[in-house]
Amino acid sequence: MTTFVLVHGAWTGAYGFRQVRKLLQAQGHDVFTPSLTGIGDRAHLASPQVTLRTHVHDVANLVLYEDLSHIVLLGFSYGGFVVSGALEHIADRVEHLVYLDALVPEFSGQSVLALVRGADTCAPVQLNEAWVLPAPEREFDSPDEGRWIRARRTGQPAGTFTDPVHLSRPLEDHPFSRTYIAATAHPPGDPGLGAIGRCAARIRSSKAWQYAEISTGHMVASNRPAELTRILLERVAGGQR
Repeated sequence: MTTFVLVHGAWTGAYGFRQVRKLLQAQGHDVFTPSLTGIGDRAHLASPQVTLRTHVHDVANLVLYEDLSHIVLLGFSYGGFVVSGALEHIADRVEHLVYLDALVPEFSGQSVLALVRGADTCAPVQLNEAWVLPAPEREFDSPDEGRWIRARRTGQPAGTFTDPVHLSRPLEDHPFSRTYIAATAHPPGDPGLGAIGRCAARIRSSKAWQYAEISTGHMVASNRPAELTRILLERVAGGQR
């Protein structure tokens, strides 16, 4: 039995993992899907004070308060920065780290917006600036699934994209194993998905990572829940040290 902690991305919520959660639980695994403050079913808590650090503590506190150990920690999309930051608090409880078509910070002090723009730094949100970012359009294999998810997508507090991540050591220096799962059918022209593609290409050439691909668009857990579950069980849960 493996304990999975699945962290969703921007503009969405834990509900995006509902199909994968059921499939993993049916195989006897424990699955936790924390909802991040200010988005998804916690959209009522949105404010300009919500930052990446808020979401880091959402995840770290779940793991610490539930006293979880030997976990598979997965971050999807923006959630890649969240799980990276959470390692400062819970690295000793992680057995395997998974990035699902995710942004992976290159160094401590980098923000999501800086990575997307290819810049070293990005200024924080100012008092006179809009602090909610509207959700971009996403493609779904199933029209019904797309309608269901779109009805639940919310704005994203901008501070989550400008707040820098803190890493005390490179991801590859941790003793746990690492896997990157990439979607291979991104539509062109989206700067966020372009940055994710660059992250995947960088990691694909590294011997410090396992690498897998799924032939679908960015919303992998909605589009290919069974294939994603199979990869998690075969490559991750089955390969834990």
